[in-house]
Amino acid sequence: MKDVHCALTIAGTDPSGGAGIQADLKTFQELKSYGMSVLTSIVSQNTTGVKDVHHLPETFLKSQLEAVSEDMPIHALKTGMVASKPMMNVISQWLETVDCPYVMDPVMVAQSGDPLMNKEDQRYLQEYLIPKTSLVTPNLPETEVLVGGKVETKEEMKEAAKVIVEELRAGAALVKGGHLNGRAVDMLYDGKNYYEYDSERIDSSNTHGTGCTYSAAITAYLSQGHSLPEAVEEAKYFVTEAIRHSFDLGKGNGPTNHFALREEVLNRWL
Repeated sequence: MKDVHCALTIAGTDPSGGAGIQADLKTFQELKSYGMSVLTSIVSQNTTGVKDVHHLPETFLKSQLEAVSEDMPIHALKTGMVASKPMMNVISQWLETVDCPYVMDPVMVAQSGDPLMNKEDQRYLQEYLIPKTSLVTPNLPETEVLVGGKVETKEEMKEAAKVIVEELRAGAALVKGGHLNGRAVDMLYDGKNYYEYDSERIDSSNTHGTGCTYSAAITAYLSQGHSLPEAVEEAKYFVTEAIRHSFDLGKGNGPTNHFALREEVLNRWL
């Protein structure tokens, strides 16, 4: 029997299935990593937006983390929605007990541009969680929050990634350029080298959950032993195809297609 590669997601839910824990687990499954999950928040949302949210007690978050790590191997993990300083504190302490790559999708800004964290929680994230990451994957609005300034060009993306690594002490930073015009360019800085990932921009409004899916794909590939540049390259291809073959579902921005790489799907839809 082949080795089983295990990936853990720590995040909130999405009952419509396009984002959050549900998107992460679908991604792990498609990329052949065994998926595990710890819930931070139960979110009432769909393709049109968030309706309501219930944050789980920190004691229950701690219980879930301990339950999975005392019994199961964790070869890579990611965090998505972590709503409060007490939750971050629990995760930060628990991270001291595990040894594997940690990918942070810093869910800080809504698609509308509204902040999802107050400034105190943002500071705590930067001080206590980011230094424990192997990789942080902010989109441009999140990058601007992290570095405290506008990021509007490729050169500014490079500078921002450097700040996140050298000043905020992240292991590496992948600044995603999805909000820029032109081709979809992402910039990775690992503390030594820059890597640019360029793909065509898919003309689609069905992008619900792309950030979750992208970071989950990176986590899956890291759990299988890929290097960070390789994991990002493969994940970039995965999320691009998931958008290319996305679903026209719901009344808002539809979900990406997590099984877009399956040969039978590509043969049917191309």
